[in-house]
Amino acid sequence: MTDPTRTGPADGAPTIDVVGLIDVDRVVADLVTMVGIPSVNPFAGPASPTAREHELAAWYAAALAELGFDVHVDEVVPGRPNVVGRLRGTGGGASVLLAGHLDTVGVHDYDTAFDATVADGRVHGRGSCDMKAALAAYLEVARVLARSGTRIAGDLVIAGLCDEEHTMIGSRRLGDGTPLADAAIIGEPSNLDVCPAHKGQVCVIVRTHGRAVHSSRPELGRNAIVDMATVIGRLDAYAAELSAREPHPLCGHARVTAAVISGGTIASTVPDRCELEIDRRTLPGETPEQVLTELAALLDPLVAADPGFRYELVGPTLVCDPLDTPVDAPVVVALLDAVGGRSATAFPAATDAPNLGIPAVVCGPGRLEEAHTTNEYVEIAQLGAAVGIYLSSVLRLTAPA
Repeated sequence: MTDPTRTGPADGAPTIDVVGLIDVDRVVADLVTMVGIPSVNPFAGPASPTAREHELAAWYAAALAELGFDVHVDEVVPGRPNVVGRLRGTGGGASVLLAGHLDTVGVHDYDTAFDATVADGRVHGRGSCDMKAALAAYLEVARVLARSGTRIAGDLVIAGLCDEEHTMIGSRRLGDGTPLADAAIIGEPSNLDVCPAHKGQVCVIVRTHGRAVHSSRPELGRNAIVDMATVIGRLDAYAAELSAREPHPLCGHARVTAAVISGGTIASTVPDRCELEIDRRTLPGETPEQVLTELAALLDPLVAADPGFRYELVGPTLVCDPLDTPVDAPVVVALLDAVGGRSATAFPAATDAPNLGIPAVVCGPGRLEEAHTTNEYVEIAQLGAAVGIYLSSVLRLTAPA
C-alpha cells in the first residue's frame, strides 16, 4: 500500500516525506499570534473590546491568501465573519474541508487569557486548546504541501467559522447551500481521538405559575418554586428512564440536566413564577419535537393530579444537532489509519460538524478537559501530531479516484 504521507512527481522520482517537512515552531508561532487576538463570543450581549472575531478572521484570511488559497470572507452578521479558503487541486479527486471556529468563551477570572505563553511543552492562553490549535495546524498542512511541491487532485478547503460557542450561526450559514467539499474534519479538542459521532443538544424552558401573596400568609397563595421542585423530581425519573433505553453504539445514553433556575422577587412575597432551563442531550435520530413531546408527557400528569398546578414549555431555546457519520465513511477510515491504534469514539460535546451537510469527523489536538478553563493549554507535541494526521488524511482523501 502506498504511504499517503509520501509524495513525488508523476514521473517516478523519489518520494518526499511530507511529514518530515512539518515546522512545529511555525505552528506554535501562529497559535501564539491567534491567542493574542481576543475573539470572545459576545453571546447575546453587546460587543466588547475582547469580542474581535472580525480581527482574527482578517488575520486568518490573509494567512490563507498568502498560501495561494482563493479566499472569501462572509460577514454572517455585522462584525462576525466566516473565512473560507480554497486551494484548487489538479482535478479528479475528492475535496476535503478542514474547519474550525474563530470564537472562544469568556475570560472571567482569567487575567492572562490573551498573553499566550510557551512553557513546559505547552502553549497556554484562551483558545489555545479550543480551538485555535487546529486552525494553526491547518495552515501548516497547506505550507507542507507547498514546501514539498505537492499538487493534490482534489480541492483543499480551510474555513474559520464564527459563533460556535453560542448558536453556531457560522456553520449553519456554511452548510446552507451547495456543499463546499465531499467530507470535513473538525479539529475540536478530542485528544486526537477520531470522533464520527456526538450527541445533540436541545434546551427548553419550563415555567411554573403560582399565586403571589405576602409570605406571612403563604397558605393563601401558591408557591411556584415549590411546584418547580416537583418538576425537578420528575426530571430525575426522566433521567433514569433515558439511561434504561437502548444506547447508541458510540454516544451511549441520552442525558437530561436541570441547568439554570430563577424565581421569586423578594423574601416577603410568595413567588408566583419560577423558570427552569433544561439541557437535553439527544442521540442521533432524536428530534426537538420528540423532546418537547416527552417533557409534556412527563409534566401533564402533575396537572391531572393537581388542577392548581400550572406550567408551560418555552422553546426550544437552543438546538444543536447530533452527529452520526458512518464509521466506514472514507473520512473516518482515513483518520483512523492516520492516527493508528485507536477505535472510533464519540466526542462529548456538540460541534459545528452536523451543520455542514457532509460526512464530518471531529479530530483535533488538545483535551476537552482543558477547554473553557482559566488555565487553558495545548500540548505542543499534539500540534505536530495533528498536522501529520491531517496531512495523511488530506493526501489519501484527495487522491485521484
